[in-house]
Amino acid sequence: MSSAPTGNLASLAAAVLQPGFVGTTPPPWVLRWLGDGLGSVVLFARNIVDLDQVAALTAALRAERPDVIVAIDEEAGDVTRIESGRGSSRPGNFALGAVDDPQLTAEVARDLGRELASVGVTLDYAPDADVNSNPANPVIGVRAFGADPDLVARHTAAWVRGLQSGGVAACAKHFPGHGDTRVDSHHDLPRIGGSRAQLDAAELVPFRAAVAAGVQAVMTGHLLVPALDPRLPATLSPRILGGLLREELGFSGVIVTDAVEMRAVADRYGFAGAAVRALAAGADAICVGGERADEDAARELRDAIVAAVVSGELPEQRLAEAAKRVGQLAAWTVAARADAPSRPTVTPGGSPIGLAAARRAVRVTASAAGALPLAGAPHVVEFEPPRNIAIGAETPWGIAAPLAALLPGTTAVRLGADDLGDVPAGAVGGAPAGAADALAGPAGGPLAGAAGGALSGAVAGAAGRPLVLVVRDLHRHDWMRAAVARALVARPDAVVVELGVPAFVTGAVHVATHGATRAGALAAAELLAGTGLAAAMPLAGVAEPVVG
Repeated sequence: MSSAPTGNLASLAAAVLQPGFVGTTPPPWVLRWLGDGLGSVVLFARNIVDLDQVAALTAALRAERPDVIVAIDEEAGDVTRIESGRGSSRPGNFALGAVDDPQLTAEVARDLGRELASVGVTLDYAPDADVNSNPANPVIGVRAFGADPDLVARHTAAWVRGLQSGGVAACAKHFPGHGDTRVDSHHDLPRIGGSRAQLDAAELVPFRAAVAAGVQAVMTGHLLVPALDPRLPATLSPRILGGLLREELGFSGVIVTDAVEMRAVADRYGFAGAAVRALAAGADAICVGGERADEDAARELRDAIVAAVVSGELPEQRLAEAAKRVGQLAAWTVAARADAPSRPTVTPGGSPIGLAAARRAVRVTASAAGALPLAGAPHVVEFEPPRNIAIGAETPWGIAAPLAALLPGTTAVRLGADDLGDVPAGAVGGAPAGAADALAGPAGGPLAGAAGGALSGAVAGAAGRPLVLVVRDLHRHDWMRAAVARALVARPDAVVVELGVPAFVTGAVHVATHGATRAGALAAAELLAGTGLAAAMPLAGVAEPVVG
């Protein structure tokens, strides 16, 4: 049992926490805790108005503790916090993987790093290093660079080098790999199958590349991986954190947990219990505050950590080691900020390099040349899937707005599963054989039926005009495929724009942006409107459309 004074234990326990908070200025409790040993905080969209406000917020934090680590969950792409109110002006991982130019990936990440460093952010919970090998994955998808381990590895390494050259520590996630699952760890505990040899050939490849690239932090995934540990989730597993990540992969930086209030661990081990077990297993920092963002939550964790040391459940040496690693990362961030380049030039539209990259990521599949640009202002029907909890509810998406700016007179409607209630919602998998015929509707016409009322009204708005159908992860949603199939029977000339993973390509003209970012939407809108740089881009492939 420790002989150290409880006050020192409380300071050590605070040092390993990375709590969030509510508000656009630091609340008094955070400032007080910084004086009592708190080593880090994490920012979310609720803390951000604009860059100048973030700079003032972080300056207030550093007035209390100059070396405080200020983290953010900013992947660029669909998961953005720094641009959550407008959508990211940089493409996400999947778009960068589609381009497959590691130098471009590094440039985009460096651009982001310079922006974050200029406003006082020093740790970014990115890149996502998962291999999205399961197309039905509900939480990763376009957050990954792709499904090929070697492609994901080279872009993970490039992203790490780029971000860190911009002055911000990178954090590769979600170790040992969240790609091969249909379960979201925000809600339940995913199980990652496969043998150890399969993991070595797939999931672990990008993390080895991240370590080799000098990544400063690695975030654990709340995942059960029986080939590595049949009993404990990765976040709580000494075998995975100590044996695999530390010893085999040789990682010496900070191990950060994914948010400890997530149900995958909190439902099984308790909120504070999961934090204590994670530290005992080898984690160095406890992320909390996406959902529990008040002083009571931080105090509950701190007091539980102290009690675990006093009882002998958590060795004091392990806690001191974790706090030391956090301190070493803090020292790295201070030096990196001192050497960081200035804030990049940002136009009213956002990052110029981001838009250039998004334009390169657009891909078109058409059954005949000459289908684009559109002949006039279109009617846009956007199909809205259930929200991915990792993506902020406030983050806008869709191409109707940028199209309207380029083609005045553009109109739009958005439909969800509840609007189309006679087709199954939430189903996962590919479209069945003969889907276009089966979903064409009863003899009254392709848009007849209960759901056809909402759909026919939406499509009717395109009478005599181009029709654009906008989808996100069409392959994962039966109701959405049904609606699109019906719309295409009525309007086979419609253009389908996929803002998610283009695993199911349909329609005479199909445009894939590889993400629902503001940059990707603008790039697609330029292509459809025949304006800007994207208009000159040749079709990525002229081929018969895929319907199954």
